[in-house]
Amino acid sequence: MINKDFITGLPRSRRQHDSIWVIVDRMTKSAHFLSVKTTNSAEDYAKLYIQEVVRLHGVPVSIISDRGAQFTAQFWKSFQKGLGSNVNLSTAFHPQTNGQAERTIQTLEDMLRACVIDFKGNWDDHLPLIEFAYNNNYHSSIQMAPYEALYGRRCRSPIGWFEVGEAGLIGPYLVHQAIEKVKVIQERLKTAQSRQKSYTDARRRALEFKIDDWILDRQVHRLRTKDVASVKVLWKNQIVEEATWEAEEDMKKRYPYLFESGGNVDQGTNFLLSAL
Repeated sequence: MINKDFITGLPRSRRQHDSIWVIVDRMTKSAHFLSVKTTNSAEDYAKLYIQEVVRLHGVPVSIISDRGAQFTAQFWKSFQKGLGSNVNLSTAFHPQTNGQAERTIQTLEDMLRACVIDFKGNWDDHLPLIEFAYNNNYHSSIQMAPYEALYGRRCRSPIGWFEVGEAGLIGPYLVHQAIEKVKVIQERLKTAQSRQKSYTDARRRALEFKIDDWILDRQVHRLRTKDVASVKVLWKNQIVEEATWEAEEDMKKRYPYLFESGGNVDQGTNFLLSAL
């Protein structure tokens, strides 16, 4: 399952890009950051989607997207139906449906705007390194880097090139540039993640579960070298379609009473536990 959303209002680059299309895999937390134009049509996004997502990962089973005009267009709906993907649009009253992509966007936007100031150039020139730094960095919710979840290991960073003598093969100036950029991006990413954590902690409040709050389902995903259990949570005042998948370990720490004995367990395929 993937989430899709946009960062808009960015300085227009030489290639006329003014937005970033953010695509996040909900299981591994890996993400693609694609530079786009606000004038792009649904057909333009379909081509980019094939080139940058389907080519690398295949066709996703399910997609959560915002209600942008491009994604509510009949062409896009027909396109995804033809691929066999189920598309769910986040609702105006429940934007948390796409919450994972929103949090990634907030972190990316903080990091990107800082990088634009640092590099004093076109932001889209540095977007590939920003994507690399994000995916190769530790993610607390899966307790590993997205690349570790995706490939079973972190990818080698340009920072390590000098250690194995590759600088002479690639060229010292190019290597030095890449190393310095990755260092800057990593610092900006740490700052952005810390800022988002502080903001989230300040807004977080204890939740009171009522009889109509449920854990609907349970799955165990194999992330290469690690099994990660997830539970599907139906939050109060939300419809079933807006239930979200959360890490079981995290939910047990935050709301242990959801997992106490006495809950109702469905003997079928779903794991049902009432929050009484």
